[in-house]
Amino acid sequence: MRRGPAIDPETRAKAARLAARSGRDLAASLRFFSILPLPAPAEAATAGFSVFAWAAPLAGALIGLSGALALALARGLGLPPTLSAVAAVAALALVTGCLHEDGLADFVDGLAAGRSRDERLAIMRDSRIGAFGATTLTLTLIARVAAIAAIAGDGAGRAAAALILAGAAARLGALVPLAALAPARSDGLGAAAGRLAPATWLAAAAATAAVALVVGVGGLGVVRALFAAALAVVAAGGVAALALRRLGGQTGDVAGAAEQAAEVAALLGLLIGAGSP
Repeated sequence: MRRGPAIDPETRAKAARLAARSGRDLAASLRFFSILPLPAPAEAATAGFSVFAWAAPLAGALIGLSGALALALARGLGLPPTLSAVAAVAALALVTGCLHEDGLADFVDGLAAGRSRDERLAIMRDSRIGAFGATTLTLTLIARVAAIAAIAGDGAGRAAAALILAGAAARLGALVPLAALAPARSDGLGAAAGRLAPATWLAAAAATAAVALVVGVGGLGVVRALFAAALAVVAAGGVAALALRRLGGQTGDVAGAAEQAAEVAALLGLLIGAGSP
């Protein structure tokens, strides 16, 4: 029996270091995008967002998995697709602490009610939710539940894959304004994250494509999964363009709004044309 070529110790050590770093970056992204009580290693205190941002889509896929598990549990209990979809969205909101939903509501309130750039930014910092933000958030939640329920009608496994893909694509969407725009303020989450290097965003895009390929082969269809991910980026780009025009840059709320827009777009992308012959 012939053996393959031996792997030299240096190559093995490099692979181990790469795996360890990837694991740390994934854990850091999960801590950033969720409220999961993950322990932080000592080096995490000095690691900036740009260091681990490439892993955001992988963290999003794991967050989406939490929604998938909630949906599977609900379906296993005999609940209909709509109530199962509600359970999935509720699980996602719980895991993320409604971080992105809050950003969407603040972003819409600021753009709708503010008359000047400074006034819009001030409104976005107000913790209270106005009519525009509440309405947009409600419609977004309805769209997410309806889309997941429609996909779940074709099987819980397909809906679970959709939630994982949407989670990854949504976090890539959150990175779009951070990569395309300079911070609109000198402080806040957007300023702390800074402007992502194009290489970091491309690495995140590659991670999203990998997730799309996996779930695509697993049942969603590769072309449809990639289309959904691309549509998510387009939706996030629309949010970034609006932020540039109305705010002159990005903030944490802009990133949250981009994440929500991307998630809805990804789910809709999986449904577009699905019912056609």
